[in-house]
Amino acid sequence: MMLSGFLFLLLLKALDGKSNGSCRHRDVLRHLNLTDNEDAMTQPGINSPLKIELDVLLYAILDVDEKRQQFVSYLWVDMSWQNDDLIWNPDDFCGIERIYLPTKLLWQPDLTIEEMTEKDKTLPSCQLMVVNNGTITLRNDMVLVSACRLHIFQFPFDVQSCTLSFKSVTHLDEDLQFVPEKDSMWNDDWSRRMMQAQNEWLFIDMKPNSKTVDNFGFNQSMLVYTIRMKRRSALYIANLLVPILFFFCLDLASFLISHKGGEKLSFKVTVLLAVTVMQLILNEILPASSNRIPLIVVFCIGIFGLMMLSLMETILVMHLVEKDNEADKDQILSNDFGDKLEKDSFQNSSRVAGYWTRVSKTISKVFFIFYLIAATVFFLCLYFLWRRVEKW
Repeated sequence: MMLSGFLFLLLLKALDGKSNGSCRHRDVLRHLNLTDNEDAMTQPGINSPLKIELDVLLYAILDVDEKRQQFVSYLWVDMSWQNDDLIWNPDDFCGIERIYLPTKLLWQPDLTIEEMTEKDKTLPSCQLMVVNNGTITLRNDMVLVSACRLHIFQFPFDVQSCTLSFKSVTHLDEDLQFVPEKDSMWNDDWSRRMMQAQNEWLFIDMKPNSKTVDNFGFNQSMLVYTIRMKRRSALYIANLLVPILFFFCLDLASFLISHKGGEKLSFKVTVLLAVTVMQLILNEILPASSNRIPLIVVFCIGIFGLMMLSLMETILVMHLVEKDNEADKDQILSNDFGDKLEKDSFQNSSRVAGYWTRVSKTISKVFFIFYLIAATVFFLCLYFLWRRVEKW
């Protein structure tokens, strides 16, 4: 009786030790035999393309450089794929459903981004997650500097689209296929929730598109994410457009200044130089490689041209007024000497001088009407051109 009880206790202890030994992640690793299994280091799957489910979340828009045509973003990239060799029953291991392993133990896709112009300096993830059904998930964050063709025709009211093309470095489409893990609405929603910084941009959406491309004669699967964003234009309106319009209004008001004394000429020159400074500031922002002249540049050139014509009209009118001033001086001198003949001749010249004064006033009135009509036509042309671009 005592012997049977002793044997029963030994059996319970053995069973308890076996149960405790199977409740550790190390036991799952031994069960999978990853250290001696050569299949773990090779691509899983048999004679069929392996589907890589890719998910991209945009955490921050760090910079959009118009001069260099670059888009700097902070991304989280999740990759998931199936490996039927890494399956276990959680009931055999105390309910363990997932384990975390170093990335060097398992095969992983050689992912690259086609638009990347600078190597990512963030450290790659050192671990991946393996689920009991054979699903492997690898998550990496990266600060990505990518090339982006920026269209600045509608600056600063532009909407930009930058693409991020994910593909394998060496694998063909017969071996690997990249597909989106979630739908685009899910990505958009989570990107808006997790967005840490947007700089001067407002995130709109991010659309995935799977396609096959020919890369040096080899067909490869590619997943392209198109990120759309809209520029916050309030600061540019306050710092560029509104001041230029104010300068234009000042140039209009300068028609009320008298031509005598030269104050009108100096005032117009000052306003013209102020617009030139605005153009220099704009030149520091916009790239020189643009195929089309931005509308804001056309706006500045048009305002500058109108002010230049106004300045030339002022110079002409002041020249005509100066003739009358010289005639008046000559008439005063003739009156002092009392020469009647010369007095008559200077009276005739005074009549001529008065004629040029009337001509200068007529020129000012006609030019002011022309100035208003030209400015109105110019703004209307800009408006219709803007509407035409929006319809495209």
